[in-house]
Amino acid sequence: MTVLKTSMRNFFAHKGRMALSAVAVLLSVAFVCGTLVFTDTMNTTFDKLFQATASDVTVSAKGSSDTGQTTSRTGKPPVIPASVIGRIRGAHGVKSAEGTVFSTSVTVVDGDKDKLSPSSGAPTIVGSWNGNDARTMKITTGTAPKGPDDVMVDADTADKHDLKLGDEIGLISAVGTRHARVSGIAAFKVTNPGAAIFYLDTKTAQRALVGESGVYTNVNVTAAEGVSDARLKKDVAAALGHAYKVQTAKEVADANQKSVQSFLNVMKYAMLGFAGIAFLVGIFLIINTFSMLVAQRTREIGLMRAIGSSRKQVNRSVLLEALLLGVIGSALGVGAGVGIAVGLMKLMGQMGMHLSTDDLTVAWTTPALGLLLGVVVTVLAAYLPARRAGKISPMAALRDAGTPADAKAGIVRAVVGLVLTGAGAWSLYVAATADKATTGSGWLGLGVVLTLIGFVVVGPVLAGGLVRVLGVVILRIFGPVGRMAERNALRNPRRTGATGAALMIGLALVACLSVVGSSMVASATDQLDKTVGTDFIITPDNEQLIKAKEVAAVKSVPGLARVTEYRPTVAAFTTPDGKTLEKTDITGADPSYATDLRTKTVAGDLKDAYLPDSMSVHEAFAEDHGIHLGSRITVAFQNGTKAAHLTVRAITSDDTVIDKGAMYTSVATMAKYVPADQMPLNQLLFASAEDGRQAAAYKALKTALHDYPELTVRDQTDYKKALKDQIGQLLNMIYGLLALAIIVAVLGVVNTLALSVVERTREIGLMRAIGLSRRQLRRMIRLESVVIAVFGALLGLGLGMGWGATAQKLLALQGLKVLEIPWPTIVAVFVGSAFVGLFAALIPAFRAGRMNVLNAIATE
Repeated sequence: MTVLKTSMRNFFAHKGRMALSAVAVLLSVAFVCGTLVFTDTMNTTFDKLFQATASDVTVSAKGSSDTGQTTSRTGKPPVIPASVIGRIRGAHGVKSAEGTVFSTSVTVVDGDKDKLSPSSGAPTIVGSWNGNDARTMKITTGTAPKGPDDVMVDADTADKHDLKLGDEIGLISAVGTRHARVSGIAAFKVTNPGAAIFYLDTKTAQRALVGESGVYTNVNVTAAEGVSDARLKKDVAAALGHAYKVQTAKEVADANQKSVQSFLNVMKYAMLGFAGIAFLVGIFLIINTFSMLVAQRTREIGLMRAIGSSRKQVNRSVLLEALLLGVIGSALGVGAGVGIAVGLMKLMGQMGMHLSTDDLTVAWTTPALGLLLGVVVTVLAAYLPARRAGKISPMAALRDAGTPADAKAGIVRAVVGLVLTGAGAWSLYVAATADKATTGSGWLGLGVVLTLIGFVVVGPVLAGGLVRVLGVVILRIFGPVGRMAERNALRNPRRTGATGAALMIGLALVACLSVVGSSMVASATDQLDKTVGTDFIITPDNEQLIKAKEVAAVKSVPGLARVTEYRPTVAAFTTPDGKTLEKTDITGADPSYATDLRTKTVAGDLKDAYLPDSMSVHEAFAEDHGIHLGSRITVAFQNGTKAAHLTVRAITSDDTVIDKGAMYTSVATMAKYVPADQMPLNQLLFASAEDGRQAAAYKALKTALHDYPELTVRDQTDYKKALKDQIGQLLNMIYGLLALAIIVAVLGVVNTLALSVVERTREIGLMRAIGLSRRQLRRMIRLESVVIAVFGALLGLGLGMGWGATAQKLLALQGLKVLEIPWPTIVAVFVGSAFVGLFAALIPAFRAGRMNVLNAIATE
């Protein structure tokens, strides 16, 4: 009980200093709990949606996607004949069966030709209004579609794009473009995360999406009373045989959930990873806090030992303080985590993904995990200071002699740190010289961990040298005040090293990712300059395909010398070694593709691959299957009428980034074996202008494709900018997440300075008494803070650039061979660190300046 009272008294006696450490715990726990609540809520939202929209049993074509996505390269969904419905209705246990038609390969535009597709990447679904949809949606305005000129839209899309009854909508599919007017608006009875849904009547949907009547993409089957979904599936499958895909509601929901789970897991574990980094930074803050509190209470600890307190009781007293800190910080963090989750939901709403607080999911494991993490991390971080306090002998403590064997501990620390750093550097070297990316990535991970730990351990040793150098460069110009700031930073190298290490971690990751991102952009740009020989690249949005009418529009543009088609598909390959490889990618392209993409070959000429009944293979494929020039491969194209026997005329190098691993044949060869209505659509188009007409052709292309807003025309400059922007957006998002760790590091600097000021109260009073002004005192503390921040920045940026350079060596094995150091970013981060130091010193400097001189001198 005495230990508990002592711990409580000490805790509340230093509540201001404890508060900063509690904020670090709070932020870290809040980010973990917020991530879990947010992802659990997304899972709940999708679960409810998929369960509500699935019929008891769904029947679809054998080659259709489990999740309902239109996977056909023709742009039209796989279909089943209407006659199937009669056979299904005759199966035992069937209450009703209704055919539906829908597609996700449709671009929808408003009357001004603006896209109505979601910006979040969610699908655009156009389908027939049916009984299953009527069960899950409610018509709030107007009526369901009844004829070829009617379309009904979901309420979320209508609100987002301000659609009203009577507004015109255009639906661009592989079949053609159809115009209709909004006849109704329907709202989901569950949360719609962001899909845009448009409904036609069944006959219109068949003509607009498939191009023929009497076919359906799905049949929704409802079970009779007392018949389970599993039983119904078995009976329907027995009636149909093995020609169709039959799924229960749970199987459809599970397949849909699996399709979004990978995205959710990436988001979840990435955010938890950044929370872990914040926890790691927070550990330094907590260690510093308790180390300084213990040092300031050395005489008090000696008195406790002298009157009978055991080493274990002293240790326990400090750990109890840490436990209180962990419980309070974690409890507040759990509550803040729910707030963060709601904030993330609102942010996703701004990005186009709608999530409702009605689905907010707080599983019992979330607060339990948050409390456990926060308390365990805090107590573990306080263990070393607590153990150090318990080791102080009563007489040494009463003399305020400090902890014995500090010099010996410093030597051991330096040796261990150098060994770890050296082992990490060796691992990075092995990674940089690896022959395979898979092998090198393991060494890279080991090198990052070892060098990080090594720098943390050896930080106090580095602090002694680097702070002196920084003192000469930065502090000496401020005269005696600068020299005092330097001595203060050097007074306790362990503290300076730990504070700088907290900032080092976040900045090391920033530097590493900046190097990797810049190198990727520079490498891709270099590849474009070397390999792409076309003026314009035309690409569709959201994994759509380019329809025949759009290809015709491009080819009609005046001033173009050539237009190259690019039609990827899959085929079954039978190679010379007797192996049959199902669903192997192969691309049909025009002969001019060999000019538009200057692909390096290891044998033959890529132009010859476009000769009749010819093809190319990539280097690794040729090695794996013993293929050489003149080898013949039997190729059964998807939807083809007969197998093709193609001669290998070229073997392309794998030393590339663009189209790495691609295999080519000509469009004409593909058309010889695949019916015209089953030919895959173009994934992209290349276009080259006549000499001297690039600017005019670019403008003409933009004009010609105005009615097709899903297509984007880019010249090489546009393409490079789009690539840079894409990587830049990803890096900015990562920097935003790393900001949490940097905020915690700043709190660490504030806490270190605040405790340092308290520790030096008498010294500050004496300096004031002999003439040091308040302004000089504040400047001294600010300069000390700047030196600590710049010290951490130097370590972090140096370490991060080393990691980034090693990672680029691994990327070079994938063709990204250009190393680029983003010096503007590095310099900006370095300068920003100095401002971070100034900001962190504001409160401690202000408090120091307000000290009463006489009271400060009288402090024991």
